[in-house]
Amino acid sequence: MLGKGVVGGGGGTKAPKPSFVSYVRPEEIHANEKEVTEKEVTLHLLPGEQLLCEASTVLKYVQEDSCQRGIYGKLVCTDFKIAFLGDDESALDNDEAQFKNKVIGENDITLHCVDQIYGVFDEKKKPLFGQLKKYPEKLIIHCKDLRVFHFGLRYTKEEEVKRIVSGIIHHTQAPKLLKRLFLFSYAAAAQNNTATDPKNYTVMFDTLKDWCWELERTKGNVKYKAVSVNEGYKVCVRLPAYFVVPISLPEEDVLHFQGHGIPIWCWSCHNGCALLKMSALPKEQDDGSLQIQKSFLDGIYKTIHRPPYEIVKTEDLSTNFLSLQDIQTAYSKFKQLFLIDNSTEFWDTDIKWFSLLENSNWLDIIRRCLKKAIEITECLEAQNMNVLLLEENASDLCCLISSLVQVMMDPHCRTRVGFQSLVQKEWIMGGHCFLDRCNHLRQSDKEEVPVFLLFLDCVWQLVHQHPPAFDFTETYLTVLSDSLYLPIFSTFFFNSPHQKDINMGREHQDTQSKPLNLLTVWDWSVQFEPKAQMLLKNPLYVEKPKLDKGQRKGMRFKHQRQLSLPLTQSKSSPKRGFFREETDHLIKNLLGKRISKLINSSDELQDNFREFYDSWHSKPTDYHGLLLPHIEGPEIKVWAQRYLRWIPEAQILGGGRVATMSKLLEMMEEVERLQEKIEERHHSQGALPAEGPSLLRSSARLSSLFPFALLQRHSSKPVLPTSGWKALGDEDDLAKREDEFVDLGDV
Repeated sequence: MLGKGVVGGGGGTKAPKPSFVSYVRPEEIHANEKEVTEKEVTLHLLPGEQLLCEASTVLKYVQEDSCQRGIYGKLVCTDFKIAFLGDDESALDNDEAQFKNKVIGENDITLHCVDQIYGVFDEKKKPLFGQLKKYPEKLIIHCKDLRVFHFGLRYTKEEEVKRIVSGIIHHTQAPKLLKRLFLFSYAAAAQNNTATDPKNYTVMFDTLKDWCWELERTKGNVKYKAVSVNEGYKVCVRLPAYFVVPISLPEEDVLHFQGHGIPIWCWSCHNGCALLKMSALPKEQDDGSLQIQKSFLDGIYKTIHRPPYEIVKTEDLSTNFLSLQDIQTAYSKFKQLFLIDNSTEFWDTDIKWFSLLENSNWLDIIRRCLKKAIEITECLEAQNMNVLLLEENASDLCCLISSLVQVMMDPHCRTRVGFQSLVQKEWIMGGHCFLDRCNHLRQSDKEEVPVFLLFLDCVWQLVHQHPPAFDFTETYLTVLSDSLYLPIFSTFFFNSPHQKDINMGREHQDTQSKPLNLLTVWDWSVQFEPKAQMLLKNPLYVEKPKLDKGQRKGMRFKHQRQLSLPLTQSKSSPKRGFFREETDHLIKNLLGKRISKLINSSDELQDNFREFYDSWHSKPTDYHGLLLPHIEGPEIKVWAQRYLRWIPEAQILGGGRVATMSKLLEMMEEVERLQEKIEERHHSQGALPAEGPSLLRSSARLSSLFPFALLQRHSSKPVLPTSGWKALGDEDDLAKREDEFVDLGDV
C-alpha cells in the first residue's frame, strides 16, 4: 500500500536499531507521485502568507517506538509556518472530537515555535545550523510547545532536500528585523478582515480611563492617581503612555530620571495598602551625581513611607531572589525531559525520571516564586504594609511576582476577563520584553528567558489545587502558552507599548498611511470555534453570590478570612534614626549596590510567614477571598497537560481529570434538566456547562491529556530496558495487564 512503510518492532532484551523497510521500491514511489499528490491535504495560506519552498515524497514518522512507521506527503515552508501535507488517517472523521485550532493545524509548526533542528547522518543525530555541506537523510524538529517531528528524506529528490532543509534552517534560525515578521504581512493583508469578538471585555490599559477604572475598582483612588505625563512617550519609551503614582508625588519628578526611581502602582488591597514597583536608577560613578540621586530618592521615599500611618517594605528582586539565568538554566534542563524521540527513549528515561526532574530545579523555582508571593501577601494582608518591588528595569520578576500576588488576593483576577486584564496591565503595559524573552527575532539566545511561561506554570499550580476558584481551565492556560508563538497576534511580539505603537504607525497620527490594526490574543474566536472555546471555561467555577440590598448595608469589601488571620497592628513608630537608616537601604538598593541585611530580619520574616501560611490552610477555603497554594515539596507538580500532551506513553486511557470532569458535567447537565422541568422552561437558553458533556462524550477513547491527545491507535507495549528492572515478569504478561487496563478504561 502506497504511503505506509513499516518495520516490525522487536521485543527481546534489547531494542533493535531503527531501520526502514518499504513495501514499495523507490522507483515505484516516484512513478506514483501523481497519485500521492492527489491524496494530499490542500495547503491553506493565511492572508499575506507566501510559500517559500517545498519537498515531495517526505515520510512523516509516527512517534511511537523504534519501528519506522509513517505517512508520505509533502513538506512545505512558508513565511509563517512549516507544514506537512499528507493523507493522515488519524485525522479523518474526527472533526467533532478534535480540539482544533483554526490557525495552526496538527502538522503545522510556526517558524517562531521551532526550538532546535537536528539531522540524522548514518544513524547519528546532529544539530543543524548555517550552511550545510552534506544534507541529512532524516530531519528532526523540536518545538517550543514540546512537539517532536521526524521527517524521512531518503526518497525525496536531492534538489528538493537541499531546498527544504536549507529553507527551514534559514527561516527559523537567521536573525530577523522586526518589520520582517509575519505579524506585519498578516496585518496588512487582513486589514479589512480583522473581526473582533464583541464579548471580549478585557481591559487593555491603553487609555487613561482604563487606569482610572482599575483604581476605582480596587479603591486605590484615595491615595493614588493616574497620570498622562508620558503621553506620546515624551518622558520614557520604556513606560506606558499612562500609569499610576502616589497622589503626593509631583508629576515633574517623573521627568528627572526618565521614569526610573519612581514608585509605580500595581494594585491596592482592601485595607488600603498597595503593591508598588520601581526600577533602579542608572549607576553613577561621580560623587556629585550620586548625591543628586540620593536626595531625589529621599524625597520619593517620603511619599510612600509616612509612619505610623503608612509603612513600606522593600523587596529587592534583583539581588535577593532568583536570577534570570537561574530560570533559563532550569527550564533548559526541564524541557529536555519531554522532548522524546521514541517509545524506547521514553522508557529508558522513565527509570530515572524523579532524579532528572529534581536536577532540573524547575519545580523548586516555581515553589520559590509562590513562596515569595505569599510573603508579600502576608505583608499586605496581615501586617498592613505597603510593598515596593525593586528590579533593574521592573519588567521581569516584578511582573511575575506582582501578578501572582494579585491572583492570590483578588478574585477578579481569577475570572477569565480579569486574568486577561491582569496580563495586559502587568506584562504588556508593564514593559515585559516578550520580543527578547521569547527570542522571536533570533538575535540573542542570551536574552531568551521563559519568565511568562514560569508565571503560567505558577498559576497552573493554583488552578490545580483550587479548581472552583478559577473561571478558566488548565486548557486555557495551555493554549495561552501556545499563543506566545503565533505571529498573527500583537500581544506577545513587542518589548514595550512604545515599540508596538511606533511600528503600527500610531505614534504619528499625521502620517498619510493608515495605522495597522493588529489582532489581540484575547479574541479567542480567531483560534477556536465556539464549541472548542467551551473547554476554556471552567464549569465548576463557583460564582460569587449576589447580595441583596439588606446584606450590602454596613458591609466592607474585605476577604472573608480576614477575621481568622493572625493580623498584626502597624508597628508603633520607633526611634527617628531607624527610618533614616531604612531610607538609606532603599537608596542603596536603587543605586545598584548590594545590602547586607533586610529591613526585617530573616527569622522574623520566616516566623510571620509560617504563622500566616499555617493559619490560612487550617480554615475552610473561601474561593472568593484570599487564596494560597500549598508549597510543600510533593504539592508542586508537573503541568502534565502542557508538558506531556504529545507523548502517547504518558497518557492514561479513560483516566485522569478528564474522566472526573466528564462525570461531573453529566451530573450538572442532569440537574439543569430537572431545574428546567420544575420551572417549566421548555425553551431555555441553557447554561454553558450543559454543552460540555456532548463534547467530552463525542470520543469513546478519551485520554488523561484531553483535549490535546486523543488515542486513535491501540496502545503499544513498552520496550523495557533490562537494567534496573527485576521481577517484572515477561513481556507477554505485561502486555496482557495493559490490555486488561485498556478494557477497563473503555468501560
